[in-house]
Amino acid sequence: MDEAFARKKLVEACRALNAKGVNQGAAGNISVRCGADMLITPSGVDYDELAPEMILRQSLDAEAAARDPVAGVKASSEWRFHRDIFRARPEVNAVVHTHAPYATVMSMLRRPIPASHYMVAAFGGDSIPCADYAPFGTQELSDLAVEGLKGRLGVLLGSHGMIAIGPDLQRALWLAGELETLAKLHYLASLAGGPALLDSGHVAGLVEKFAGYGPGAKE
Repeated sequence: MDEAFARKKLVEACRALNAKGVNQGAAGNISVRCGADMLITPSGVDYDELAPEMILRQSLDAEAAARDPVAGVKASSEWRFHRDIFRARPEVNAVVHTHAPYATVMSMLRRPIPASHYMVAAFGGDSIPCADYAPFGTQELSDLAVEGLKGRLGVLLGSHGMIAIGPDLQRALWLAGELETLAKLHYLASLAGGPALLDSGHVAGLVEKFAGYGPGAKE
């Protein structure tokens, strides 16, 4: 993807997340792979004020947050887990992190999202894990995120929020929205006595089907 086009798409994605209620203000962060680097949203900039030139390009070998003194911005405080996810998952080209309300509620309860709805299979298995808590911006949080994403396309971060990943930005954004919907449905069903869970064998049969379903799906 052309870098200028990718920067524009990142800005559009940030605003779309807020408009859909999957994020708010300057919370959360998004990145896309760009060759041996990544393009990542800046720290502390309200998405309504975000401009393409504020997106930072950072090496996947970097050990410190990228800064742009001209634009007056630095990379998101969560740059570590974006970098480490791209390093660990060569098939992943986009990472979306949000503080979506219901996903965050589930993360505060430290509960994974089980197979209470068949759409969980879109994330690669019969559950969406919940990682333990670690302070934001730390290597500990990054390590927990990468571990939680093994074999999955989404993870809850304990008392924090969620991450969705995909082969492109369109797919990762779609998965972020689906993760929030699953969290909401499961939470509400739990209030009504608890949902029935689908058989893990049945869910396993759906995982392959989801590779060809939804935005950004494989042909």
